[in-house]
Formats: sequence, C-alpha cells, structure tokens
Amino acid sequence: MKRVFDGAAALAAVCIVLIFLIMIAAALGRVLGVRTGGADDIVSWLCAASAFLAMAHTFRRGDFVRMELIIGNLSVGKRRIVEFIALSIALVFCTWAAWWCTRSVIESWEFGDMANGLIAVPLWIPQCPVALGAALLAVAVAEQWVLVVRNQRRPDYVTGVEERHAAGDFSSEV
Repeated sequence: MKRVFDGAAALAAVCIVLIFLIMIAAALGRVLGVRTGGADDIVSWLCAASAFLAMAHTFRRGDFVRMELIIGNLSVGKRRIVEFIALSIALVFCTWAAWWCTRSVIESWEFGDMANGLIAVPLWIPQCPVALGAALLAVAVAEQWVLVVRNQRRPDYVTGVEERHAAGDFSSEV
C-alpha cells in the first residue's frame, strides 16, 4: 500500500504545481486584460484534491499532529492502549468520512449535479479525489491499527519520525 499512498501524494504535489501555474496565468491574464473567470473554481478543486490525496502519506510518515507530548512518557503497555484507543477512534471517523465522500460522488453522478461556479463541470469529477483521499486515509489508519493490535512491529508513523530524527531532520517538530 505504501506505493499507492506515495502515488496519491505525488498526485497531490502535481495539484499544487497546477495551482501555482493557474494562479500565475490568471494574474498575468488580468494584467493583460484577459478574462480569467474559471481559474478560481479550478484552483479550489485542486486545493481540495491536494489536501485529501496527501493525507494517507502524511499520516504514515508521522507528519500529522499526534499526542507524542502526552504519550511519549508512558510505559510501552500504556502507550499501546492509548494508541489503540486513538487509532480506533480515528478509524471510525476516517471510515465514516470515506463512506460519505464516496456516497456524495455516487449521488452527484446519479443526479447529474453540476458545479456552481463559472465552469460547468459535473460535480462528481472534483469530488473524486476527495473521496479517494478519504478512502486512502481510512486504509492507512486501518493498516496502522492492525499493527498496534497485533503488536507485530512499531507503527509506521512512529518509525517515520524516528528515522527523520536520526537523520537530523526535526522539521516536523515545528
């Protein structure tokens, strides 16, 4: 699954580059008197896509806000219990979000909903990356939940942070 999460993060990066290019083109267009009406719509869809597509990758790397200050000093057994509870809650909410995002895409498809902006686009198109990202995050949380439950190895979000710290990268601590 790591490759899938990394691929989704790469797509999120492409969305960010596209946001930059569209915003520069729109700014230049306004200076030159060219109409840039739909640029804001496209940028907003790309913002949502970039945020959701990167979530699973970000979670596995340990870059999400976590409770390390609280659980860092707990014994191994107590830490596992707290991680189990936190991951269980996260799994419920992420699965719920993925379900509703996917349901929204399906309903938009079935009803032929169109976006409200200046560009007439079927609404399911900009909704798909959001649903995909939410589903991937639910899978990533489930994967880490299984690791904690089975106690096979330490969760990826812990080892990811430790590997970066060992390499001298403390940027996620800001």
